[in-house]
Amino acid sequence: MSLTLSDLLGMVAGTLTTIAFVPQVLRIVQTRSAEDISWGMFAVFATGTALWFVWGIAQGAMPVIIANFVTLLLSIVIMVLKWRYGAARNGAQTRS
Repeated sequence: MSLTLSDLLGMVAGTLTTIAFVPQVLRIVQTRSAEDISWGMFAVFATGTALWFVWGIAQGAMPVIIANFVTLLLSIVIMVLKWRYGAARNGAQTRS
């Protein structure tokens, strides 16, 4: 399989937009807080990412498939951490 310039650009773009979420995940883990993360925004974003992933599969567009799969995983991690730390915070508040 040979890479075209279009594929290379797609992989670079996908890599950059995907790794943009890594600092957010690290920050949430470090601070144990995802209070400022919007459930609505991440739900819409994750849905859009999932649809791009499915579209990439339908088109056989490997850069789209890979980037959106990883981005979707990072989005799910952020939502799980938001739920986890939100549940921990709510549990702590009800005990006091």
